[in-house]
Parts: sequence; C-alpha cells; structure tokens
Amino acid sequence: MYLRFKQLVMAYTIDDIEKIAAFKSWSTKKKIDTLLEIDADLYCNLGMESSKTEVEAVKVQSRKIYRLIKTLDEYSGKILLRNER
Repeated sequence: MYLRFKQLVMAYTIDDIEKIAAFKSWSTKKKIDTLLEIDADLYCNLGMESSKTEVEAVKVQSRKIYRLIKTLDEYSGKILLRNER
C-alpha cells in the first residue's frame, strides 16, 4: 500500500508580486524563490510563435520582478538586473 501525499500549491501570477513582497510570515528567501518561480513561468510560456511585443512584455515584467527582488535583497537584485541586459 502506497501513501500519497498531496501538497497544496498556490499558483501565483505576475499580479501577485506586490502581495508576495509584503508577506510578513514568509522569509526573504521564500519570497525571492516564489518571485523567481513566477519569472521562470513567464519565460516558459513564451514559444516559437510569440511575437516581439509578447517577448518585450515578458522582459518588462521580468525587470519589474528583479527590481522588487532588489528591495528584498539588494545584492541578488543587482546581479539579476545586471545580467538581464
């Protein structure tokens, strides 16, 4: 007999980034990890057929996430913003 554990996963979107940064009960690491998961999801949803405007919109949203990460951890945020260009 196998036991299966179900993990409740809340799917966050780009609209939730300000909320995530404001969570008091989460550690800085958890906030940054969640923000980077949202960023990765944005890029994973791009495909071969994505237009230039869609790609640029994702880059703008990504920069917004990186700036928010910079407010949480300045060193990590600076590295992300510098390497994103």
